[in-house]
Amino acid sequence: MISNEQIAKQVQKQCPVYYFISGEAYLAQKALSETCNLLLGDETEKTVLDEAAPDIESVIMAAGTISFFGARRLIVMPNLEPSAYSEKDFSDFCDAISSAENAVFVMSSVYPIEWNKPRIPKQMTKLLELCRKIGYVQDIAKLTGAQLRENLIARAASQNTTLPDAAAKALVERSGEDMALLENEVDKLCALSGYQTVSAAMVAQLGTPNLEADVFDMVKLVTAKNSTAACEKLQQLIKLRHEPIAIAAALNGSYIDMYRVKLGQTAKHSYEAVHKDFGYKGSPYRLKYVLDNAKRYTLAQLKECLQILDTLDKDLKASPVDGQIQMETALCCLCQVGNRL
Repeated sequence: MISNEQIAKQVQKQCPVYYFISGEAYLAQKALSETCNLLLGDETEKTVLDEAAPDIESVIMAAGTISFFGARRLIVMPNLEPSAYSEKDFSDFCDAISSAENAVFVMSSVYPIEWNKPRIPKQMTKLLELCRKIGYVQDIAKLTGAQLRENLIARAASQNTTLPDAAAKALVERSGEDMALLENEVDKLCALSGYQTVSAAMVAQLGTPNLEADVFDMVKLVTAKNSTAACEKLQQLIKLRHEPIAIAAALNGSYIDMYRVKLGQTAKHSYEAVHKDFGYKGSPYRLKYVLDNAKRYTLAQLKECLQILDTLDKDLKASPVDGQIQMETALCCLCQVGNRL
């Protein structure tokens, strides 16, 4: 994420254009919002054009209108999609931005992520080139790993609350990497702690449930040969009304991940390489944690686990036997394999 100091320097230079792009809408729009807060003064008038492709006439009119106070008008486009314009309209749009004298443009766009890499559309690339020449551009990378935890810890600190790294890590593992959701979770946890110290237990108590994270915890218990705790975890998930098919799918995904990183390990490939080769989305750190579990298994044992889960999947979809009983039976079979580690 970018700092307010970076933006403030551009404001002092009276930069005419600010363009923020990211693979995550929240990050781009947060930068846009912070920039608007720095630009808005008592004599600044704001026009918001929140369409994906604002009407060219509206852009030109807003850019050409002289502010009542004589200051430059602020034109905000939080959902801009340059590729939504026709070639002619896009050319006119770029001309309007380049020639505006009475306006400051603040815009944000989101680009798609494919195979864990950004795919920036052609017209967005052209707009980036233009904005770099006349203003300020920032591509805001999605936060992962230590950066993500640092931002959560800083948010808690801004509320006079201590968020230890272990608790921040538990929160990310449980709730995912969506910054909007995580910041909301941090705010709730700060209140729960009485604005003192957030513990990992509080994260487990209040954090937004994440089935994959809970199932991963269950797999860790199996790997640690703690069959009783693993079965208790399954019962908790069922009490939370998670469907057996959904639990089985998450279990299957966890063991597939272990099998893949184990294969990579035997071929001397890092978890980062496995992440890239299999086209995972999000942070590769997920596979780092998976690798810790996979190290204790042989490939043959992981194949046996996958066969158990394949049978479970077929039975859940076809057998008249109660799904909870089938889940419990499959988990006991997985525990038997785990007990041989």
